[in-house]
Amino acid sequence: MSTTSAEIKPGKASFFYDPKIRGYVYQFALLAVVGFLIWSAASNAIENLRAQKIASGFGFWNNAAGFDVNQKLIPFSASGSTYGQAFWVGLLNTLLVASIGIVLSTFLGFFVGVARLSSNWIVSKLAMIYVEVIRNLPLLLQLFFWYNAVLKPLPNPRQSIELPAGALLNNRGLYIPDPQLGPGGSLIIWAFLIGLVATFLFRSWARKQQAATGKQYPTGWVGLGLIVVLPVLVYLITGRPITFVYPELAGFNLRGGIQIFPEFVALLVGLTTYTAGFIAEVVRAGILAVSKGQTEAANALGLRAGPTLKLVVIPQAMRVIIPPLTSNYLNLTKNSSLAVAIGYPDLVQVFTGTVLNQTGQAVEVVAITMAVYLTISLVTSLFMNIYNKRMALVER
Repeated sequence: MSTTSAEIKPGKASFFYDPKIRGYVYQFALLAVVGFLIWSAASNAIENLRAQKIASGFGFWNNAAGFDVNQKLIPFSASGSTYGQAFWVGLLNTLLVASIGIVLSTFLGFFVGVARLSSNWIVSKLAMIYVEVIRNLPLLLQLFFWYNAVLKPLPNPRQSIELPAGALLNNRGLYIPDPQLGPGGSLIIWAFLIGLVATFLFRSWARKQQAATGKQYPTGWVGLGLIVVLPVLVYLITGRPITFVYPELAGFNLRGGIQIFPEFVALLVGLTTYTAGFIAEVVRAGILAVSKGQTEAANALGLRAGPTLKLVVIPQAMRVIIPPLTSNYLNLTKNSSLAVAIGYPDLVQVFTGTVLNQTGQAVEVVAITMAVYLTISLVTSLFMNIYNKRMALVER
């Protein structure tokens, strides 16, 4: 007699013990908590604005500013300019110091990073001291040092230090000759821009030819001729249409020329030297990440140390250097907000400081400032990621 065992089916799990259901419940609960916090903060802000009789919105954007800014890249005055124009003045000043600082800190950081690996004991130790000292001092303290201890003690305008090419240096800044373009002067600018574009195109063509045929072209000399010699020739052909207005003493101040304010110099030098200390370590780590066999192979081919570093080591190290280099660029841009401590009119000092105090539109002003820094960071990351993809190894 054969017996058959009934097939035992597993019992169905409870509704509340289903992992998927629990996941949805937790996510919904978290979303509800976040929404409640946002609603509470918005309600609190609206009530406070009503209590202080401050109208919300961006109507203040076109109101008269009533204050002036010493450094401005666009026309701005206390009488006829608006808060919106003050925003653009601060933004352009921030972008100016950030872009120049990125370029200078990159060159200085690469130089110090390579110097740390130098076979010369003195050079490597000096580079190590620079990195260790700069990285371990707060940036704000360094800004105070450059502004109060280096630039403020300079002589007054009457005892200005005379520099080459008619420039003057004093505690109110650096005064350099102001170039004035006459008839045909714009042709020199166009010649310079055309030289830059032609140099870029020629370098791209030369690299493709070298990859295809192995033949090298003097890209450096050609680029120098296009960028320097071509504008000089146009300058001579057009009858030297550029004249210079030199700074000169008028009473207790200087008149004429272009004034570079000490706040800008202190911020630029502080950001450059501080960020370069971190970039130097990134460069050193990237070079050490390249296999030693690459250097040995280059030496076996007869390459000297300089060409080996330039043509073999650095191109491979860039794949390691670029990602952390992007973070340092973002840090430099965000650290520029410390300019408010030394009075440089950047976005934070002009917009989040003066405009916010005069209008009381704290929510709108801070939200715009946050959006600007977020946009700058995302755009910088986008371009650096594109460059990183171009430098990445391509599998064949």
